[in-house]
Amino acid sequence: MKTVQLIKLAHARSGDKGDAGNVGVIARKKEWYPIIAQALTVDRVKEHFKDISDGPVERFELPNLWALNFLLHNTLGGGGTVSLKFDAQGKTLSSAMLRMEIEVPDEVEEEVRA
Repeated sequence: MKTVQLIKLAHARSGDKGDAGNVGVIARKKEWYPIIAQALTVDRVKEHFKDISDGPVERFELPNLWALNFLLHNTLGGGGTVSLKFDAQGKTLSSAMLRMEIEVPDEVEEEVRA
């Protein structure tokens, strides 16, 4: 197994749902969805965002879209209209998620490196 940044396997979008950050992660290839789904557990995502997310993390699976969606509760300082946070609408959460490193089989690492 090798370690790669999630951005090599997926793209992502994020935004706000009130005080919750909403992050969607979409596999670049159907074959990579199971790898991503196994790696991005609720606990792993909660740990990755521990410095900015004070609430629970919810995960929703969309296998027909090769995607996962996460709600990061108590993350945006009350939401876009009341927050004093720099990113009150969670637009940068997707970039932060894609920086996460995950383990992949050697052949996948070779493929994304090429």
